[in-house]
Amino acid sequence: MIHPTAIVSSKAEIGKDVSIGPWAIVEAGCSIGDGSEIRAHAVITGNSQIGKRNQIGFGAVIGAEPQDVSFKGGFSSVIIGDDNIIREYVTIHRGSAESSVTKIGNHCFLMAGSHVAHNCLVEDQVVLVNNVLLAGYVHVEKRAFLGGAAVIHQHVRIGELTMIRGQTRIGKDLPPYFMAVDTNEVSGINRVGLKRAGITEEIRRKIEEAYKILYFSGYNVSQALEKIEKVSKCNEIQKLVDFIRKTKRGICMARKKNKEDLPEE
Repeated sequence: MIHPTAIVSSKAEIGKDVSIGPWAIVEAGCSIGDGSEIRAHAVITGNSQIGKRNQIGFGAVIGAEPQDVSFKGGFSSVIIGDDNIIREYVTIHRGSAESSVTKIGNHCFLMAGSHVAHNCLVEDQVVLVNNVLLAGYVHVEKRAFLGGAAVIHQHVRIGELTMIRGQTRIGKDLPPYFMAVDTNEVSGINRVGLKRAGITEEIRRKIEEAYKILYFSGYNVSQALEKIEKVSKCNEIQKLVDFIRKTKRGICMARKKNKEDLPEE
């Protein structure tokens, strides 16, 4: 159903069973997948390709020009997968370079007022709580949870199954499975998130051991990674090690301000 006040270009592609609410705009070159809902006053522009069964909230803007002073126009886009909830006034900007893409995976939940800048990659099952800000080229791996008003600097990588406390500022890579607080600090592993994701107790213990070696053994990062590989062997640990080795910005380091933040013996 398309509301009579909605403005939908004849050059937009609209799937089956799509609902487009009052005063929503869908511009030429955009596509909306089957079963999706575009709520009132939402704007779909900039060659955005939206998959199936997505909910686009009131006043959300998908595909607007990037907030990048080097942007000179040209073709770029936003690609959104299936089964996402994108709430009120979320903004997702298209890529900055010619033919580049900002990409959202499947089953993500972007809460009201969150912002995904140009050329970001947000993988599956990511949660952005209200007013989270992702700068350009941020990569958020699957099942990460970013608390309200967290701010992520451009080019930062946020690892799989991480959890970021509300109002945290991140300017360095956050390794998988860890919890971030304050400014570029880690307070422990994401025990609850790991358990909910079906990670076994044995693997969780290995991740905890790796965390202690990395931050509290007295080794430098390279030495710690070598030690971790020797004492803990599983896919999750290898992912952690590989993630850290690929960093170009450095990684968030352990918080030492409060005794309660130190790992248990």
